[in-house]
Amino acid sequence: MSLLLDQAARLPDTAVLPHGEHRRHAALAALLLALAAVVLLYHATFWSMVELWSRSQTFAHGFLIVPISCWLAWRQCSRLAALAPQPSRQGLLLLGALGLAWLLADAANVPVVEQYAATAMLPACVLAILGWSAVRLLAFPLAYLFLAVPFGEVFLEPLIDFTAAFTVTALQWTGVPVFRDGSHFSLPTGNWSVVEACSGLRYLIAALALGALYAHVHFHSMGRRLAVMVAALLVPIVANGVRAYLIVMLGHLSNMRLAVGVDHLIYGWLFFGVVVLLLFWLAARWRELPPPRIVPSVYPGAGTAGMRAVIRASVAFLLLASLWPALASHRHDDAAAPGYPVVLALPDPPAWRRLHDVALAWQAPYAGAPARFAATYAHQGDDGAPVGLQLHWYARQARDAELLTHQALPYGARWMPLAQRVQHVSLAGGALDVRESVLGHGGERLLVWRVYRQGGIITARPVLVKLLLAQAKLLGMRQDGADIIVFAAYDELAPPPRMRLQAFVQAALPVIEQRLQELPYGP
Repeated sequence: MSLLLDQAARLPDTAVLPHGEHRRHAALAALLLALAAVVLLYHATFWSMVELWSRSQTFAHGFLIVPISCWLAWRQCSRLAALAPQPSRQGLLLLGALGLAWLLADAANVPVVEQYAATAMLPACVLAILGWSAVRLLAFPLAYLFLAVPFGEVFLEPLIDFTAAFTVTALQWTGVPVFRDGSHFSLPTGNWSVVEACSGLRYLIAALALGALYAHVHFHSMGRRLAVMVAALLVPIVANGVRAYLIVMLGHLSNMRLAVGVDHLIYGWLFFGVVVLLLFWLAARWRELPPPRIVPSVYPGAGTAGMRAVIRASVAFLLLASLWPALASHRHDDAAAPGYPVVLALPDPPAWRRLHDVALAWQAPYAGAPARFAATYAHQGDDGAPVGLQLHWYARQARDAELLTHQALPYGARWMPLAQRVQHVSLAGGALDVRESVLGHGGERLLVWRVYRQGGIITARPVLVKLLLAQAKLLGMRQDGADIIVFAAYDELAPPPRMRLQAFVQAALPVIEQRLQELPYGP
């Protein structure tokens, strides 16, 4: 992150002038007011970040990122005050693009994009009011702020899988018999699971934040900063695998008396602290002395933008920044349920009959209060395994009441995901992509196919669902969307029943589509 961000010592000579000091201090005051206005205008977005910091230990480092960035910027205060303000129109163009991205993310309820867009408005503010010289001088403090955005949960599954694979492989190398089932594995002395807290994501994010700060403060060449950043990314991932292996071995050798309770977490944090200290101790052996600060020459003929230009840039920036929240406030995101009972009914698909006395093998979690339909079907021509269908339909979608909402347990408490991918299915009416998940519980397996219907389009791509939802909200179109899920249970030794799900989808999808088309604004 800190690569090429510390070039302020080589600022152009014409960017610094000894005269007009009062103009430069007034420009700094205008910048601070504009930054405060951005935080105020987008307070809901920034507050959502604070809520995540306080709610999740993984992102609690955000409470430190902001004051550290402010401290780093304050260290450059005297040099910043010496710069002649040179407002840039490129900052306004950047703000326009960021505002549009924020508006789309707000309409589609994608908080992480909202947060990144709002955070990026702060560097855009510096660029628009003070110009490129100030951006180069404050490049690292401004870039460091992006680490405060709560992002990284997308890496949970890969990290869990790597940690489980690393631990099982290490156990096998040391002669300990082990059986792995996804993120679960069994030893003769007990069973273990690699859960979210064991993924190492919080270690990785903390090491990245510390590594970026350490590289910026103690190194100045591109190669060494890059080496520290790569080490800060890779070492915690491998170290977390070693940590998980040592904890499992400690529990195994103590016959499950140690490292199975609170001490499990204590040992993990102690090990992480030792690893980080060793990493930075080794990096300190190649620490570089700061380069001599170059005192810029003075060119009295150099141009200065003047306070009028600064004021014009500040006013233009504030007007443009206030445009997007104003547009967002005119939307109506009321997702209240209609005043009559919400009931969905579907006729039986051709060649399939509903099993009224058979309970569903699985209930998918959902957000809000959608209209729901759930049933189990069997094919009329054979005695094969039954197929489950779940349908969740939202007349209107709002935050925490929509098709795509983060769920702490997306598959419920009983089932664990073993594999996920996009499956290409051939139907009579054309090809269809579905999101396929294999869930496991002991020796039981569940094959799940999932698609979304948004804006009359059936898709397996969440990004397209969000874009269609944003388009509907901004243009005043229909917001209704449906979550269509089919699934079938099978034994771990049997092949997945994909052909059976394909036959059911072929018969049921036209029935579902016709019923959803009959629901213009409510069932």
